[in-house]
Amino acid sequence: MKKILSILALLALLPGCSMMAPQYSASLENVQKLKDAGPSTAKVGEFSSQDGSGNANPISLRGSSLHSPYNDSYAQYLAEALKQELTLAGKLAPDASVEVSGVLQKNDISIPVSSGSGDLQARFVVRKGGTVKYDQVKSIHDEWDSSFVGSIAIPRAQQRYPTMVQKLLAALYADPAFTQALK
Repeated sequence: MKKILSILALLALLPGCSMMAPQYSASLENVQKLKDAGPSTAKVGEFSSQDGSGNANPISLRGSSLHSPYNDSYAQYLAEALKQELTLAGKLAPDASVEVSGVLQKNDISIPVSSGSGDLQARFVVRKGGTVKYDQVKSIHDEWDSSFVGSIAIPRAQQRYPTMVQKLLAALYADPAFTQALK
């Protein structure tokens, strides 16, 4: 009996399945929106994560843990996504006077039975010469087909994360006040 209890205690201490979110891949539509915003450059400042429910790190997917590939931080994931898209648009400049920073406020995925959903929300701030030119919260809700079977639902949710970030950045770039603040 002691042996069984010891084995059960050891099993309880073992971590659940842990996996990495896919690295970000820039959206060509997002890059084009940045190019269309006109001639301006920006640097990416600090991105942090707000503590609280709904802002998971790691994200729990039916007992598995989804971690960010960027310093195990989803705020850094968002910063990396922004850097990639600014770079591809020819607008990233480390010495620019315009700086984009942010706070990830909501970061969650749910995969109950037949559908999956995810929510992202972040506050984006654009400063030029220390003066705030833009300060807005952007959020998205995303849905996709899922499955009752975990071996199908979990990888689908894992692969969906970059798409969610692309949609969040698309919402940011669609805001004329944001593109104006970059100038």
